Amino acid sequence: MRHATLGRMDYAEHPVPPALAGLVAAIWTASVPADGPTWIAQEAVPDGCVELIRRHAGRSRWRRDQPAVFATGLATVTAKLEFGAGAGFTAIKLWPWAWHALGGQRCASFADDWIPIADPRLVGLLDGDPRRIAARLETAFAGIEAPAFARALLVAQSVADVTHATGLAPRALQRLCAGELGMPPRCYLRLLRFRDALADIHTADSLADTAAAQGYADQAHMAREFRSLAGLPPSAARSRAKGPFV
Repeated sequence: MRHATLGRMDYAEHPVPPALAGLVAAIWTASVPADGPTWIAQEAVPDGCVELIRRHAGRSRWRRDQPAVFATGLATVTAKLEFGAGAGFTAIKLWPWAWHALGGQRCASFADDWIPIADPRLVGLLDGDPRRIAARLETAFAGIEAPAFARALLVAQSVADVTHATGLAPRALQRLCAGELGMPPRCYLRLLRFRDALADIHTADSLADTAAAQGYADQAHMAREFRSLAGLPPSAARSRAKGPFV
């Protein structure tokens, strides 16, 4: 389990069963002390996932007040969030194709935004502690696997890698990604590369090593991407980022 205190917020990522690989990226919990400021600000960076979130207590807002259960779409820019004192959350990070397999609406319809969730099947997935949530997800995804193009995307460094691994023609891959992601494959791969680099900078010997390992042209290229997607350079992200929050 990954656990961190971010200023006045406590954030933790919990184990995901191997059977959910390629479908569920993480299960996380977060809480804000009740005795702190009325509101605290947090910034969440793009990570290529749809998040199904339940707020157990307190208030939250991103552009507008959020309900108790909501889903955030694929982000292409940093989301500026506010959490009220005493707020507590449980959430599931889903890869887009897994979100659609559960009946979620198309990603293109709420990119860089959120939607309220009232479907009892989706709401029920967030009942209980992370271990129970994981068990419910295993049941919900029984017999479901990530499609071949999605599995290829998660390990590719280029669109050519995906077409080679799947045998798909470039136009066919474009159509698949338009339907499942609401963006071209190269744009989604950019988000995945950034996500992996953000995770890697905490353990790599140097930022140059991370840039090379993640397929950036050089460290300067990675720095430009961090400023574009996270609003800060990699050196600052290394000291401040925990999970998706900076």
